[in-house]
Order: sequence, then C-alpha cells, then structure tokens
Amino acid sequence: MFDKGEAVVYPLHGAGIIENLEEKCIDGETRNYYVLNLPLGNLTILLCCESAENTKLRKVMPKNDIEVIVKTSAKVPKPAKAESWAVRYKENMDKIRSGMLREVADVFFQLHYKEKDKGLSGAEKKMLTMAKKIVMSEIMLAYNIDKIEAEEILERYAI
Repeated sequence: MFDKGEAVVYPLHGAGIIENLEEKCIDGETRNYYVLNLPLGNLTILLCCESAENTKLRKVMPKNDIEVIVKTSAKVPKPAKAESWAVRYKENMDKIRSGMLREVADVFFQLHYKEKDKGLSGAEKKMLTMAKKIVMSEIMLAYNIDKIEAEEILERYAI
C-alpha cells in the first residue's frame, strides 16, 4: 500500500503524486481509492487500492538509478528484433505497458534514433511522445524539477 504524498509511476500514464486516499461507493461497493495527480498532462486518476498491484503501480525510482538507466539506454539503443512494423509496434507497446523505466527508456531511445535516421510513422511518433512523457515524468519527480529541466536532462543523453 502507498501513502498520501508518495511519488508513484502508473504505466501508460507516467509518474505522479498520491494526493489523497478516499473511500468511495461505486456500483454499491465501498472501496478505498488512490487519487493520483499526474503533473504531465494535468491528469487526475482514481485508482482502486485493491487493483493497484495488478496495474503495476510502483514507487518512483531513486535519482541515481534513473540516471544509470537513462545513460545505459541512450548509449546502446537495442535494435528492434521484429521485421514487421506491426510486431515491432506491439513489442514496444508491451515494453511501455510493463511500467518499468528501463523498458520505456529503451523504447524512447530506439524511436528517437530511428526518427533521426529514417523518420517515423504517425503511430510511432505518437509512441515516441508517450515514452518520452513517461520517462520525463519520473525524472521530474525523482529530481524535483519542472518539465523543461526534465526534458533537458533526457535530451542531453539523446545524442
């Protein structure tokens, strides 16, 4: 269980702060909910505490761990294994859904380098933006900085 004020990462949406714990009655069932405030996108999410583990909600990683992951992912972008665009897209979405920073950072850097080299399709551009937002949001909360500073940190490694 997480506490009010704790920084967490919600897969596919990014990092945010647990603003509150609330008890709500929905469809006749009373349950406890986390109220998550996600600073990138100005989004508030109500997440049932019981299902938080199934959604892979996790704490924001420490600053030093994030730096190591971003540096490692940036240096050696793994080439996509799949030849087919559809299979490659699915593999990348699975990585993003994992909620693991290393996987999402790998997707960001792979697509970033591919965009510079060959360009991306519309769907891949959208995926690049999503991966970037998720990584940046975790950087923002771990480093306690704003969006611009987080983007500068990420871009510094994306050569």
